Parts: sequence; structure tokens; C-alpha cells
Amino acid sequence: MARKGDPSRALRKPRQPSPRRTPGELFDKLVRLQARLRAPDGCPWDREQTPQTLRTFLIEETYEVLDALESGASDELAGELGDLLLQIIFHALMASEAGQFDISDVIQHVHDKMVRRHPHVFGNTRARNATEVLRNWEQIKAGEREALGGKEHSTKAPPSLLDGIPRSLPALLEAAKLTRRAAHIGFDWAAAEDILDKVHEECAEVQAALAPARGHSSAATATRDATARKHRGAHAKTTAGPPTQEPDRKHGGEQIPDPALSARNAAHLEDEAGDLLFAAVNVARFLGIDPEIALKKANRKFSRRFRWMELKAARSAARSNEPARNLASLPREEMERLWNRAKAAESGAEHADPMPGSGAKGDGTGPVLLAPPSAKSALSIRKQHPSPRGKKRSKSGLRSRE
Repeated sequence: MARKGDPSRALRKPRQPSPRRTPGELFDKLVRLQARLRAPDGCPWDREQTPQTLRTFLIEETYEVLDALESGASDELAGELGDLLLQIIFHALMASEAGQFDISDVIQHVHDKMVRRHPHVFGNTRARNATEVLRNWEQIKAGEREALGGKEHSTKAPPSLLDGIPRSLPALLEAAKLTRRAAHIGFDWAAAEDILDKVHEECAEVQAALAPARGHSSAATATRDATARKHRGAHAKTTAGPPTQEPDRKHGGEQIPDPALSARNAAHLEDEAGDLLFAAVNVARFLGIDPEIALKKANRKFSRRFRWMELKAARSAARSNEPARNLASLPREEMERLWNRAKAAESGAEHADPMPGSGAKGDGTGPVLLAPPSAKSALSIRKQHPSPRGKKRSKSGLRSRE
């Protein structure tokens, strides 16, 4: 061992970095690592997992990738994509143990599918633009479903363009996928204004469904009133805000269903509310906006504003040497005033007061910042969707293939 001051140290060559391994080598190493964890003498936790127990982790890792995308941190994104990749390997390994398929089958499947669905690249088909690519894509998928669905549909309904959309999807995502599939073959609105008219129409139908239960003279009256409101505020921006009725204090501020609503009326209202939500999803889809991400952002915005209101209410009492009070103790007019101040603060007209703590998100763990948070949440239950970045819509207004 060379001692300090040994002349031979100066003659030694600097240590060369290890040659960078190829993606294939590293992938194989990761597959073997996970297999080792599942081995009889491996990790007890990994050995206990099943495809069912891993479902939650698969969802969590997907949300973490989305968080990393929003933060713009490339190192974080690389790490989260690796965690998501591990979930895929984990599921393939368990399937291999059950004699179903292995990771090679997974890779081969997606490789063959991409070649098959890009005949304009790997075949003789021509596609002049993204719209034609999407149309060809959907036609190829329909042929695949027909070929694979012979056995499944022998005693059932014939194959459908909508086959393959999981019924287990959250309703918002399912609605987006349904309308996107239909739009791929041209069953779509001509302009965004047409869908907005449909939204107003559905609003009027909700009002009409409310009329019998609320004692209006007729459903036509409610429809006429809703139409008038439509023309007065057709271009007014709607934002998430406090409820329009005084909260019921005896029930923790939660609205109590109107006793006048019979079971039949309630079912009708549910149908009409569903149609309204479906139309709203269609607006977002047509504009190339992911409705799930848009709603997540709206949820986050409401949460920031509401927490700001709570903070202001508490600090106002402290400054006035009044007994401690919470937001629920304030009159409705004061709540409205605070809500408007929260909106002004978010737009930069007023500075938000930070909450005690060291967190970065307005989730009760740290400062309430009325600027969109960028730090990643520590708990998966608080995962947030990002806003889409760098996504370009095709001429048809469709942003992704299903």
C-alpha cells in the first residue's frame, strides 16, 4: 500500500470509469434481481405479493411518474420511470411463475403490435397526416378485435369499436376513452361551440328534472329559465366555489338531500347529471385536454383556496383578540368574501399567508401556497395529476391513440 508522499502515487493512472452497459444488459440484470427477490431465500415481502396486492402500487407508481413530469426534474423522472418499469417486470415474473407468460412475451407482444399498427412506416400504406394515422390505427385495431373476438363473441354481441375499454376504469377516464374511440372514425362534433351548446342543453335538462320536486309550475319553466341564464352568461367562466345554499349546521355543513325528491325523481336527476358530466368530458376531450388531469387541477385549486380561507379565518380572530373560531362559524357572506380574496391572492393581487410547517403543498402538511405546487408529495394518497406538457393535437383534435 502506497504511503502518503510516495512518488509512485504520481505515476499511477487515474481510475477509468466502468464502461456503460447497454439497456439490454441492464434490463436483464433488473429482471434477474427481481427473480432473486422472489426466490425461496429472497425477500419475504416480495414473495408474499400477488397480482392483486400489487394493483395499488402500480397505480401509485403511475401517479408518481406524472408528478415527476410536472416537476420537470429529469433525475426524478428517470427514477420514477424505473419504479414503474419494476412493476411491469414484477407482474411478468409472477405470470411466469404461474406458467402464463414471461417478460419476453410482453416485449414481443408490444413490438409486434407497434409494427403491425404502423404500416405507413413498416409497410406500404400511406398516411399523409396524423389524422389518417389515427384512422388507420383504429381500423387495424378493429380487425384485431374481430380476429381475437371470434370465440368471445360467438354467443354474444358482435365485435364493437368500443371493445377493450376496461369497465373498471374511473368513470371520467372511461367517458374520455369512449368518446375518443368514436371520434377516431369521424363520429364527433364539428366545433367546440357545438359541444358547449350541448352542455347548456344538459344543464337545462337538469333544471327541468328539478322542477317537479321543487314545486315549479312546469318543466318548461325550468328549461326556459336555464336557457335565459345560458344567454346571459354563455361565456362566463365557471370556477369551483362554495355551495350556493346555506350549509346545514346540524350535519357538519354537508347538504341534506331535498326530501321532496322522490326515488323516481332522484333516479331521473342522476341520469341527467350523468349526461351533463359526460358532455363536459366531451368538451375537454375535443379540446385535447385530459379531463382527469383538468379535474385534478381544479380539485387542487379548490383545496388551496379553501385552506387559505380557513387560515385567514383563524388568524383574523387572533389579530382581533377574539376567541378562536373556524371557517364553519362564519356567516355565509363572510365565507363569500374570503373566497373572493383567495381567488385574488391566487392571481397575485394578494399574498398568501403560509401555514406553520415545512411542506410544499397546500395539503395541511406545510405552507398553503396559492401558486401551483411543484414539489412531489410524500404520500401516494396525495398524488396529483400534472398538466400535459408538450402535447400536440392532431387536426382532428385528438391527442392520443387508444
